[in-house]
Amino acid sequence: MEQFSWPEQPNRTAFPIARAGLPFVFAAAFVTLVFALLGITAIAVVGVIVTFCICGFFRDPDRVVPTAEDAVVSPADGKVIKIEAIEDRRYYGGPCTRISVFMSLLNVHVNRVCQDGTVKKVVYQPGKFVAADRDGAPQNNEQNAVFLETAAGAQICFVQIAGLVARRIICWTQPGDQVKRGERFGMICFGSRLDVYLPPSVETRVQKGDRVRAGSSVIAFCR
Repeated sequence: MEQFSWPEQPNRTAFPIARAGLPFVFAAAFVTLVFALLGITAIAVVGVIVTFCICGFFRDPDRVVPTAEDAVVSPADGKVIKIEAIEDRRYYGGPCTRISVFMSLLNVHVNRVCQDGTVKKVVYQPGKFVAADRDGAPQNNEQNAVFLETAAGAQICFVQIAGLVARRIICWTQPGDQVKRGERFGMICFGSRLDVYLPPSVETRVQKGDRVRAGSSVIAFCR
């Protein structure tokens, strides 16, 4: 039977919301309140709906993480859109396996660390905002890459890629940080994509079209 653990202290609220989303929630609630006080009922009702939608988008549920030592978990909620063996010089320096997860507007957008290890560097690249599920997105879109070295010496890189609607990449992780599998490390506002670069010898555990959850779904084993 697979075992799980908590990578972080669970929230004490019934519906946790990511801190980055609080300004959006408060702004929507304030505008709604103004229209309600002015007696403009129809717009106030729309404001209530919009406020709840924003709360839903920025939801940040706690996740349990599988404890299997070699497990690599998904960094994002969403759909696996690519699994491919490639030659990459930008994020891996040679042959590797790339797994891409696309997040729709309905998915949780908080991103989580794939494996235990040390953050070697974080590289931000400005760019375009084309649809994240297109082939050119990993080369041309705004993105942020986290380079990780595991205790066993394996190199892993996970890349936050902005999309057509997403216009803000958030990353809290810094070089030198010791991170745990399943920890929150950032988010992308309003839909996008995460690419994970793994050693070519990894044993993948997902297929194209699978739905995965950040921190909980095992996407590969890095032996």
